[in-house]
Amino acid sequence: MKHFDYETPERKREIFFKEPERFTKYVDKETLSYALGATLYMPATKQSIARDLIDKKFAELTSMVIDLEDAVGDNQLQDAEDQLYEHMEMLYAALENQLITIDDLPLVFVRVRNPQQMKRITARLGNYQRVLTGYVFPKFSYETGKEYLSILEENNHDDILLYGMPILESSDIIYKETRIETLLKIKELVDSYRKYILNIRIGATDFCGLFGIRRNVDTTIYDVALIRDCLTDILNIFNRQDNGYIISGPVWEYFSKDQRILKSKLRMTPFQDRYGRTGMQKRTEMIDHYIDGLINEVLLDKLNGIVGKTVIHPTHIKTVHSLYTISHEEYLDALSIIANSQGQVGVLKSQYNNKMNEMKPHLYWAKRILLQARIFGVYNEDQDFTSLIMDTQLEEELYEVNV
Repeated sequence: MKHFDYETPERKREIFFKEPERFTKYVDKETLSYALGATLYMPATKQSIARDLIDKKFAELTSMVIDLEDAVGDNQLQDAEDQLYEHMEMLYAALENQLITIDDLPLVFVRVRNPQQMKRITARLGNYQRVLTGYVFPKFSYETGKEYLSILEENNHDDILLYGMPILESSDIIYKETRIETLLKIKELVDSYRKYILNIRIGATDFCGLFGIRRNVDTTIYDVALIRDCLTDILNIFNRQDNGYIISGPVWEYFSKDQRILKSKLRMTPFQDRYGRTGMQKRTEMIDHYIDGLINEVLLDKLNGIVGKTVIHPTHIKTVHSLYTISHEEYLDALSIIANSQGQVGVLKSQYNNKMNEMKPHLYWAKRILLQARIFGVYNEDQDFTSLIMDTQLEEELYEVNV
């Protein structure tokens, strides 16, 4: 896989100072943890999943989760498991028959319901798990986590490489009186299985459900005080420089036109100055489909150290990826900080002459920026996220997935 590989060579030269690098699930774990970007959820009951991947229906897609949990009704469960097996069989056969290569295949995960189901599914899939990058563990706790991770470890052998992605979304994490103790126990557990943990995901929808609330299209998850408070503690414990993990942002759940109350925060200038009337039409289209809300939330995710996001509609993918592409200014700052981090100087003016770069405090930030630049690339000096999203076509097919 390679982010934005569907762009023409001419477009790539125009947009990128440094192009994204290729990756598969076999690159080193640190690099791979930055690579997921917008992770698309699909219910296992969707019959076209394997065919869509083989046919490369969604050019922007680089990571996805086949969901056996909330997206599947209890009375659909057996059908969903059977359909999952058929998906994996078809993908495995396509790889074996060289209809696709591992480089063509997005990072594919399965979200299971519980450890018992995971044990049953892994036994049934066997070598078909070669097409998977790993499993997603809902409502991850210390108790269930030990079972999940033990099963995951048992299935890592020979040429099968599998990672786990715990979702933090249970009541003992959101409830104040049990939160810190619970998070510290989970951190201790995942540390003991660190080589298998690709990232930590946050299930804000489940958190909100425990209080009977949900954000609307005019707000972000950070406007929900209860969730913001919990996110702060999760980031504090799991995103530290020493022994930290990549944390992925909560799902953005809106994708269709509806009545709005508040005015959009999406500025006209980035669209109007460069693209004129066409740019303004694109801006209106994005507002109509709530993409401006997604942009706002991803910017807040990035500000808080989050990398990647769960999405439920394919038109969200390019927007998320375009926002995680590194700006020319950020890239030069990061290079300067790394180059001068051995004690020669303590602080330097940035090459853009608009800030001071401090070598020690900004070193961890700079390392993360360079890793992100490898995966998502670096914009040319005169380019930004609008360069990539201007040709996005809003597709008609909707994925009605409850995550």
